[in-house]
Amino acid sequence: MKPCFGRCDILLPDASIDFSKWPVVACDQYTSQPEYWKNVESIVSSNPSSFHMIYPEVYLEEKSNRIDKIHQTMNEYYTNHILTKQVSDGFVLVNRKSASGEHLGLIGVIDLEAYEYTPGNSALIRATEGTIESRIPPRIKVRNGALLESTHVMLLIDDPECELIEPVYENKESLRLLYDTELMLNGGHICGYAIEGENAIKLEKKIKEMEDKSNGFFLCVGDGNHSLATAKTYWSELKKTLPEEIKENHPARYALVELVNLHNSAIQFEPIHRIVFDSDAEKIFEAFCDEMKSCNIEIEEGHDIVFVDKLNRKSLSIKNPQGKLPLDYLQKFLDQYIERNKLKLDYIHGEDSIDELIRKHSACGILVESIQKDTLFSSIVAGGVLPRKSFSMGEPFEKRYYIECRKIK
Repeated sequence: MKPCFGRCDILLPDASIDFSKWPVVACDQYTSQPEYWKNVESIVSSNPSSFHMIYPEVYLEEKSNRIDKIHQTMNEYYTNHILTKQVSDGFVLVNRKSASGEHLGLIGVIDLEAYEYTPGNSALIRATEGTIESRIPPRIKVRNGALLESTHVMLLIDDPECELIEPVYENKESLRLLYDTELMLNGGHICGYAIEGENAIKLEKKIKEMEDKSNGFFLCVGDGNHSLATAKTYWSELKKTLPEEIKENHPARYALVELVNLHNSAIQFEPIHRIVFDSDAEKIFEAFCDEMKSCNIEIEEGHDIVFVDKLNRKSLSIKNPQGKLPLDYLQKFLDQYIERNKLKLDYIHGEDSIDELIRKHSACGILVESIQKDTLFSSIVAGGVLPRKSFSMGEPFEKRYYIECRKIK
């Protein structure tokens, strides 16, 4: 029986293109900073790039034919051999150096039948945060009709003894180098190595051994929760139309991901802050305090949650969180407050970005603490999922860049 994370054929750009323009950062970054994506567009121009195959979320509210162009580009890149199969039934070993240190990962596919994003499930692969159902349909439109997939999804394995990825990296000199490039806009440097043949078979066997010892919870989603939920939703609908003999090996049953070790020193959990536009810190602070009082939740002086705008900075802590994260209370409040007052809420990586947005807009930034990464797996076992946007793996420019591709048709 195959493991839930395994081998696949992987497509990469042909050597004739300018590879430095190919990788771009995850589409769910810089959602309130369109100037970042304008910069990317300027750098890439008309050159072959993964940028032309993704839908940056900053543009989701615009009315355009962007999805049609994405599908057309995928077909052109594959038909014209801009993308070619460069790894056969194997993995890619990734070595990325960024501000946080040296990050190692394995690119392969997960079986979506082994993954669930609903709270309280017992799947081998689980989501870390609550899924916002309304965020899935726009992504389905991109995946439906797409010939290819690339990925910004990162899965975490709890491997404190460093048994899986690190030994492969120690022998990287024996592997074929696939790419070696700088990543645009302060993304750092990245190298990729092909793991094929007997090396790939041995690695998959090791993955299966670790899976069998995992007590039924093997991997969790570190980044890309909604993208993976989209792949699952798409497959769940598609398989209803397929005969049984096709379902087992249909390419859409699988999703390309990067697997990383939770205990890699370069994996840093950063908080994801909130910003509410057309509002101010004092008003939201007072409304939150009133809500906590009405729910008999005591607050006290502290810095678990900080409300800030151009003029004010208010902070507090939950006195007795009763085993919950302060973010649990904040997110439930914000969901109701935003709906009631018809305001716009966004999720922002980095306190500097919050400061920049506050300078430019009439808005209230809400700064929160991140969880401790060593508690991640146990927290999911205990509570099902964390509040959405509970943490970020690194700063925005350290997110996964789209590089590898795979056919899903």
